[in-house]
Amino acid sequence: MKYILSLLVLSLFFLTANAQDCFVRLQNAFDNRGANPVLDGMHKNVFISFFEDETSRCISGKVRVENNKIENIFLQIDDNTYELMNVKFYNAEKKQPTIKNGISEMIYTIEGEIFKVIFIDLLKPKK
Repeated sequence: MKYILSLLVLSLFFLTANAQDCFVRLQNAFDNRGANPVLDGMHKNVFISFFEDETSRCISGKVRVENNKIENIFLQIDDNTYELMNVKFYNAEKKQPTIKNGISEMIYTIEGEIFKVIFIDLLKPKK
């Protein structure tokens, strides 16, 4: 029984460590390599990185962009379909969030969620 409990605690530790690294790893890659410009339209390969309790949790999704501003956010669900994030979201100035170097500024919802959108396909290749 102690062995199983130890394995469970160890598994939870590794899952938490992976979640904490989710945004940090991506942010470091974008800081080091840079990103291509964000074009208008639907971007189907993005991560939405939710922040809570000093950790981050990344979820696949897609985002519609217009004039470097995020218009719509869709979260990918288990059956590989997308669900519109049907909640008002905004930046710190209560405006539409913008994108810099392949990552959005911090985004807030009226429900208290905090997240950033990471445009994986725009990451420049390693030199």
